[in-house]
This record gives sequence, C-alpha cells and structure tokens, in this order.
Amino acid sequence: MRDPGWRIDTSAGETDAAWVDDQLHRFNLASAPLDQVRPLRVMASAAGGKRLGGAVGRSWGECCELQQIAVDESERRRGIGRAVMAAFEAEARLRGCRLIYLDTFSFQAAPFYERLGYLRVHSIEGFAPGVVKHTYEKRLDEA
Repeated sequence: MRDPGWRIDTSAGETDAAWVDDQLHRFNLASAPLDQVRPLRVMASAAGGKRLGGAVGRSWGECCELQQIAVDESERRRGIGRAVMAAFEAEARLRGCRLIYLDTFSFQAAPFYERLGYLRVHSIEGFAPGVVKHTYEKRLDEA
C-alpha cells in the first residue's frame, strides 16, 4: 500500500483538541453570524449574597439553549429551580426567542423539565447501563 503522507493518532492530547476547536471556530465564524450569540445567565441569591441556584445558556435568533442549571443541594425543593427557569424563559422571550431546548440525562432533571412544560423530542441510549440522554424543547409562543 502506498504511504499517504499522513497518519492517524488515537491518543491526541489537549493541544490537539484545542487545535480542532480553533479550526471549527474559524470555519463557523466565516459561515454564520456567531457574533449574534448572546449568553443568558440567571442567578438566585440569598439576602447575604449566598448563591442558591442558577442557569446558564445562550440565545441566538429565535432559539435559546439551556446549557446548565443547578440549585444548591441544601436549598432544593423550595421553588428556586422553578423561579430560575421562569426568569430564564422570561429573558429568552424578551430577546425574541420562541424556542428553548436542552439536554439532560435520565438521572438528572427530566421530570423537573416535564413539569415545566418541556416536551421530550429525542432520546439516546447506550451510555452507562440504564442511562439515557434526553433532548427537550419548549415552544415559548405556545406556553
């Protein structure tokens, strides 16, 4: 077989991963208006400033992605997560978003999102035994 002049390395390191990220970032910047992507962050804090919960995401056009949400373990079941999500959705609406989407594993917050009106649109199996990754979405113009 003829030598192609290149090789494949399955033990690539962090600098290799950074190179891939950089290449993709350059391509994406040249292909889409990524300067319009805006971070969306909501925090819940106690009077003294202690962080109780928060959500992190981003909006772009009419879509908003919830990337992470967390509530301090000692503060759960007090409505903080629901309030953070309501504020996140309200800010998304103010930005003109009509859809929020998110991914969550079966051991995380699927029932929470369903109680808030999110609909499961896709599931992926094959992680650890019994673990499923779900994609949810909520149409803000219908909510």
